[in-house]
Parts: sequence; C-alpha cells; structure tokens
Amino acid sequence: MCGIVGFVGESQASPILLDGLERLEYRGYDSAGIAVINDGVMQVEKTVERIKSLIDETQNGATVKGNIGIGHTRWATHGAPSHANAHPHLSGNGKIAIVHNGIIENYLDLKNELIAEGVKFVSETDTEVVAHLLQKYYKGDMLDAVKNAAKRLEGSYALAIINTDTPDTLYAVRHFSPLIVGLGKDGNYVGSDVAAIIKHTKDVVYIDDGEIAVLTKDGAKFYDGDGNQIEKPVSVVDWSINAAEKGGYDHFMLKEIMEEPEALRKTIEPRIKNGEVYFEGLKLTKEKVKNIKRIVITACGSAYHTGIVAKYMFEEILRIPVEVDLASEFRYRNPIVNSEDLVIIISQSGETADTLAALKEAKARGAHVLSIVNVVGSSIAKASDDVIYTWAGPEIAVATTKGYTTQLAVLYLFGIYAATLKESCDKALIDELISELSTLNKKIEKILENKEEIARLSKKFCTDDSVFFIGRNIDFAVSLEGSLKLKEISYIHSEAYASGELKHGTISLIEPGRLVVALNCYEALSEKIYSNIKEVTARGAQVMATAFEGNEEIKKYADEIFYLPRIHPLLCAAVEIIPLQLFAYYMALNKGCDIDKPRNLAKSVTVE
Repeated sequence: MCGIVGFVGESQASPILLDGLERLEYRGYDSAGIAVINDGVMQVEKTVERIKSLIDETQNGATVKGNIGIGHTRWATHGAPSHANAHPHLSGNGKIAIVHNGIIENYLDLKNELIAEGVKFVSETDTEVVAHLLQKYYKGDMLDAVKNAAKRLEGSYALAIINTDTPDTLYAVRHFSPLIVGLGKDGNYVGSDVAAIIKHTKDVVYIDDGEIAVLTKDGAKFYDGDGNQIEKPVSVVDWSINAAEKGGYDHFMLKEIMEEPEALRKTIEPRIKNGEVYFEGLKLTKEKVKNIKRIVITACGSAYHTGIVAKYMFEEILRIPVEVDLASEFRYRNPIVNSEDLVIIISQSGETADTLAALKEAKARGAHVLSIVNVVGSSIAKASDDVIYTWAGPEIAVATTKGYTTQLAVLYLFGIYAATLKESCDKALIDELISELSTLNKKIEKILENKEEIARLSKKFCTDDSVFFIGRNIDFAVSLEGSLKLKEISYIHSEAYASGELKHGTISLIEPGRLVVALNCYEALSEKIYSNIKEVTARGAQVMATAFEGNEEIKKYADEIFYLPRIHPLLCAAVEIIPLQLFAYYMALNKGCDIDKPRNLAKSVTVE
C-alpha cells in the first residue's frame, strides 16, 4: 500500500527520493512527503496532492538539499489525508524522522504511555508513536534505539529512519511489511519494492522480519532483532527500468494488457518439457501429491477469482474436493485444515497481509502450503513450503491484468502436473491441455489485434451506470473478475452472478436498457445461458456476449458479440478475460477516470 524510498550517498537525495516516489504511485496514496538532512538540519516537505505537486514545490528537490533522506506515499489508515498526518513524522525534538508502512496495532497503549510522560502529538497517526518511541530510547546509539523501539511494536511495519545526530546513516527495520535494501555505486537505498530503486541499482537485499539494516554511503550492515550482526545474500533483479515505464502507452494498464502474451509465454514455456509439465525444486513429491485428499485455495481480490477458476478445473481433472476461501475470512474462522490437505496461496505481490496470515494459519494446522506469487523473495514466498513464481515482470497499474492471467497459467500447469502424478484423468486429455497451453499466448495476441472492437463497444455502453455479468461454471468465475475490473477503474456499479441465480431475486434489477454481459465460452452449458439471456432481454436488457469463433447460434440472442479463438473449455478463462479487461479499460478511458491510480485503491494491500 504505502510506499517507502530512502537514500544515503554522494548525490543529492531529494531528486532520487522524488523519482522513487513517482515510481511508487501505482501502490495507491493520498499524501506524500520527504525528509532530508543538510548540515545537521532536518527539512521536511509534504503534500496532500499528487507527487507532481511535491516536485513542483521543491523545484524537483533543488530547494531541499542534502545527501541523505527518506520519502513516503501514504494510504490513509489512521486519520484522514492531511498535511499533519502525511509522512515523514518527526520526534518531539525534531531530530528523528521516520516513514512507515503497515499498522501499529498497540499504538493507543503506546500513545497513552508517551502522553503520560509529557509527549505532545501533532497527528492522528499510529506512525507518530514510533518517532517518539525512538527519541525515548535514543541514548547516543541509534541502532540500540531502533532495536528497543521495535521490540515494543505490535502489528506490521516497515520503517526507514534518519537522525540529525547521525547525518550519514540511514536505518531500516521491518516486520510483516516488505522492505528491501539496494546497493549502488554512488550510494545505498531502501525501498518498499524494487520499482522505487531499479533506476539506480539491480543489486538488492531482502530484509526479513525482525531484521535491521544500517546504511551509509559506503555500504550496508544487517542485524537481527537483538543487535547481532548477520550476513545477508545479495540478489540481482532480473528486469530493467524499461519494464517499469509506460513505453509509449497512455497507461500502464493498457501496456500490461498488451504484455500478456509475452508474460504467458515466459510463465508457460519453460515449464513444458517433452510434452509434460515440469516444476523445478518442488518439495511436493509424487507420493505427497498422490496422497492429497483435498485442496484449499485462499487469496484476495483478483487472485481469489483465479482460485475459483481453478476449482472448476481441478475438480474436473483431479477428482478431489477443492475449496476456495477469501483469505480475510479463512484466517478468522477456525478453518478445518490438516496434513492431508494442500493449501494453495495466491498473491501477486507476495505481501498481501490477509493472505500471509492465512498462510501462517494453514501451516500451523499442518497443511503443505504452495504459494503462487510474482515477486521473488516476498514474504509469502519465503514462508511457504513450496513456491511457483509467475514470472510476469513488474505490474504497475493498480488493476491487475497480466498478474491475473499468469496466475491462471500457473494454476493450469499445476493442475495438469498433479493430475499426471495422480493418474486421475485420461492421458489424452492431459496431452490436449498441454498442447492448448502452448498456444495460449498466440490466441491472446489474436484477441488483442481486435481491441478496437472492444473500444467501439465500450463507447456504446460507457454512459451506463450499472452493469451485470452472468455466466455458468467457468464463465461465472470469469464474470467475477470482469465485474471487478469494471467497477475498480471506471467506478460503474457492477455485479456478477451465476446466471441460474437471476430468477432468485436479481432479475428484479433488470430494466429496459440495462447492460448485461453474458459469457458463453463454456459451451457445455450454452443452452442454459441462452435461456438466461432470453430472460433478461424479455425485460428490456441489452446483451453483450462472449463466444468462441464459429458460434452462430448466439447471434439469435445477443445484441453484441465478441468472438474469441477456440481453446479447450477448461482453459477458456484465460482468453475470455482479455476482452473484459479491455472493456473495463476503455469504459474508464471514455469516462476520464484515473486508470492506473483508481480512487481509494492500493496495489499491494499490506494492512487488514
């Protein structure tokens, strides 16, 4: 959610901080700020507008001089967006500045304790408590102060800290919130993710829970929570700065939709060898796979929707029960999970707070945990028994696109892999699915070549204030994601329903002119969806449908049809979602919405 960037080195810090904050805009924010030390003086600049405002006010950092500083983009949790609540926050004496991602759950107890000691607070945030705690524990040794303050904190936090008494040293500590250190030639960096620092270095160190980093212009040292120095491996980021830039597109979302064929190729191609699915280094042995009695998939948002698609496919080819649970519910409902279950955790960032908590709950109950994530070295990846990376590359737009399709691809591959080991379906079907997956990127390229047709349909329907998506089986699972895409970036009210449920109440909302998007690629149930289309058109609805090429029957029922290349019905979600992503994009574009940074949303949800 919130974004952190920090720098200490030979160069002026402010331009680096401001550039890093711009690259973190995709995470979602409502205020931003920087703090820089120059000649022993702390200078803080904040805004409750966009980063561009901060850049203009500081003349791109020229008015805030110094070689060490921290920056932050805030997504409000405690206190409304305001100048006082924006980060960085200062200690009472103004010497210590901090930025914080996460939530300090015991902040009220700590705040009351500090108030009783005479501390004056100027914000409504939980973060300010940490600044005052650091001042309380600082007795000339800042590392010791960070260590002792961190031990008092409950909840999640990633902190970057500077102190005018140590004007050449930047401190960082984390617990349940992501934070990385970047090692450069002219200085060193901290960031909440790689995008903040990739312009300057590809050499990064992933800080683990409870660890403290101490950075100077000459290098970085790392300590455990007790202050003992430890060694940390250096990783090399395998994508370039170009991957985090728009590359000529008007929006990151459109760029990332257009990148889906290549992302899918990178996800699928290396894992198919000699006509079989292969995963390197899984601890989930053939014996373990054969003994799995149940699969539980848990995730949030779009990742949850991929799990619903997988449920239909897995149950068809594995013939074992599959449950899909929202991570935010799973962690609190005393779930029934044991050592005979496989729990699949799905998260693009690998840092989603609810999903990480669900993972820990599943492991505590003895389940084998397999995670599907995009970000290498993320908290979820590290905490899992096994991890399969999607290799989608950076996804900057808040609304996920290639993240969703590459997660689907990994789920497809894993389903086929497990079915092969369990010998739970015909080899002919396995061979067909593998063959179809190998051509998936080409089929999506074909869809994207026809994106102007979706633009035309979006222009036709962009004045609608409410849209319904309907489908059956996998089509219903896809409708959930199509509906979410539309509402999150265009702000149009949208609902998705299993079409058989229309008559149980929802059809009362159908009125003349209402747009209904009917998905019809799971052709085994086409006759049923045709009946449902007739039910809504009889009440005046307009129907836009998806269908496979060659389906002439649907012309009798739908007003508009977007045809898709044929693929095996168990894999249809991966092609069917593409026009729905484009539809949402063009609907938002026609309405003038801020597509890459939709209101109130954040890319990586690292708080409850």
